[in-house]
Order: sequence, then structure tokens, then C-alpha cells
Amino acid sequence: MNIIRRCLRHRLLRLWKIPGALLLLLSVHSLRAAWDFANIQQKSDALYGPATPEAQQRIRAWQQLLLQLRNADEQTQLRAVNQFFNEKIRYTEDIDVWHNVDYWATPIESLRKGEADCEDYAIAKYFTLRQLGVSEDKLRITYVKALRLNRAHMVLTWYATPEAIPLVLDSLTSTISPATQRMDLLPVYSFNNTGLWLPGNQNNKRVGDSKRLSRWQQVFTKMREEGFPMDK
Repeated sequence: MNIIRRCLRHRLLRLWKIPGALLLLLSVHSLRAAWDFANIQQKSDALYGPATPEAQQRIRAWQQLLLQLRNADEQTQLRAVNQFFNEKIRYTEDIDVWHNVDYWATPIESLRKGEADCEDYAIAKYFTLRQLGVSEDKLRITYVKALRLNRAHMVLTWYATPEAIPLVLDSLTSTISPATQRMDLLPVYSFNNTGLWLPGNQNNKRVGDSKRLSRWQQVFTKMREEGFPMDK
């Protein structure tokens, strides 16, 4: 049994690691522009209708989180952001929230609803950490197979360095663990605003940019409509 576990761990290590040559080392761009929450509320209310008092409270708490963490170190930011969304949002299937089997919500949509599917947690954490100044090249939204649940799942992964094993921010747990300790997750592909990667025996392979992911592009479009400065 120990031999099997070591072999599986070695295989997962190869799947999770990203070679430095494939990373795009980018400067922090317009996601760092100030978020005008008064404007965001006005535009979001126009799009979705007036937010409930509970939704307004969650959005104010998000705004306060951004203020509290703006000068914190990245490890503190990771822990706080992961815990915030895991606690503020209740896991609910897309079909029950949006009457759609696969709907990718913006952070505002998730906070207004107070409910989200796994990809929505990852999306909200991604944009929050980007706004806090975490570099694009450190963050990936990663599509995985949750082996114990035998179903598709999404998590956010954070790479300290290009060759590092990533940390996993998961809606299933507020504990942030290295990917090699998450033997219940099998990576399938990962992406951010600049690229799309597939895992493999020869380390991860960049297969294009994330513009081929239509639902991901729709998230950017909706966030612009909500008042977020998303232009590159």
C-alpha cells in the first residue's frame, strides 16, 4: 500500500508542476485599478435588481476584506481569502441557483446570491487575490477530478515559484495544502487570464490562451458590465 501511495504521489507531482519556461511573467495590470464599489453596486443593481440587505452585507464584508489585506503578506492573503469565501457562500449546484447545468458566476453574482458552485469559489478567490496584488503567473484556476467524490471539481492553485508544487485553495476545505497532499484531486487542465495548460508526463504543456474558454471570457464581460475596470 505504501508503494502504491508513493507512486501515486510521484505521478501527481509531475502533473501539478509547471516548468518555468511555460510561465508568462507579467506585470500587474489593470485588475489593480481601484474598484469603485458605489459604481459597482449601482451597475449591479441595474443588471440584477436591488441587492437584498444580506447581499449588501456580504459585499461590504468583501470590500472590508480587501482593505484589511492590502498590505498583508501573500500567505496571510491566501488564508484569509480562502476562508472568507468558504464561509460567506454556501455550496449549491448551478442548476439550483441559476437553472443552468454549468454557469460561471462573477464574484458579485456569487456574493449577491450567497450561493455558488465550485468554479465560482475559485473565480471569486482568483479576482480577489489579483486585486490584492498577487501576480498573474502565481495563480491558476484548475479543473480537477475529485477522486473520492468521483466528479469534476475546480480549485484555485497558487505557485510560490515557477517550479514549486502549488498550494490548493478549495471550496471543500479551509485548509490550504500542497497539491501533493491532495491525492484526492487529479488535475485535468488549468488556466488564468493569459494561458491554458494541460498536465502530462513531461510537465505541464501550454496549449493556448484562455480566450478559447467561452465561459471564462463571459465572466470578464459580465464584470465589465458590473463596473469593474477589466481592460488589459
